[in-house]
Amino acid sequence: MTHPFAEYVRILGKGHKGTRDLTQAEAAQALSMILAREAEPVQVGAFLMLMRVKEETGAEIAGFASAARASLNLPTALPEVALDWPSYAGKRRQLPWFVLSALLLAGHGVPVLMHGIGGGTAGRVYVPDALAALGIAPCASPEHAAQQIKKTNFAYLPLAALNPELQRLLDLKATLGLRSPMHTTVRMLNPFGAPASIAGIFHPGYDDLHQQAGALLGMKNLAVFKGEGGEAERNPDAVCNVKMLVAGEMVTEDWPALFSARHLKDDAMEVERMGSVWRGEMHDEYGEAAVIATAAIALRVLGRADTSDAAMKLARELWRDRSPLPLGEG
Repeated sequence: MTHPFAEYVRILGKGHKGTRDLTQAEAAQALSMILAREAEPVQVGAFLMLMRVKEETGAEIAGFASAARASLNLPTALPEVALDWPSYAGKRRQLPWFVLSALLLAGHGVPVLMHGIGGGTAGRVYVPDALAALGIAPCASPEHAAQQIKKTNFAYLPLAALNPELQRLLDLKATLGLRSPMHTTVRMLNPFGAPASIAGIFHPGYDDLHQQAGALLGMKNLAVFKGEGGEAERNPDAVCNVKMLVAGEMVTEDWPALFSARHLKDDAMEVERMGSVWRGEMHDEYGEAAVIATAAIALRVLGRADTSDAAMKLARELWRDRSPLPLGEG
């Protein structure tokens, strides 16, 4: 008797002429079965790699994301979160300055949920590394994250604490040797249902994919762009093409470079410097520009500014008036 999940492998693997994309509903059902462990391990590997070769569509990512969201075990009473901030790439050329962008917004009354992974690729610095240097601990559960947001407007929730099955699928990269559509899916997770989301991508075309999937999911406010290292961090040395959903409408904006010459790679990658920059004990031209420029994109998608210039102006004001220490302790 044919295994029920074989249908989805067959759709993707019938050859050049027979293969087709999954519908949004099929993608949702397929991932639901995987997360419920109703598919055999060999089927999961085949499915993910066939998707990898074919390349996912916006409808497929929307289906995967809806199934992933439905699988979450969340608190009954969720806090009001204004901004969802996925972080799944890690940084290898520059420090994760976007963490300070998120804390900057939190310190000015914007509740932020950041979620992601704390490792996976050697030589990269991840969010938990930066938070540890700032005295901020990751949350142990969605309930813990909900409490932290109510107290400080910021929480970082590891994917492993949010959904171990999704973490298990990401961990297959080490076995299969390639990323899978799950790396895109988790960026669309928005577990606490924030009305706005900011996401970074690395590979060309995935910004369009996120924008399309967001529209299919009914997301109203989304900003996605090629971020430094693949994180949602604007590189101030380059023009930034931002694909957005603004009140549900697709919008594209080009944000100009802030410097005429590129900065060198940060060979030291000392996360302790981030706290020193926040406290004004040292100046880092690239880091401060990255913090402000990234916060500006977030302010734009949050509806706090109607143009990139207005968003940059507001972000500079917030940075100037930041609190003495980052929020989030406790």
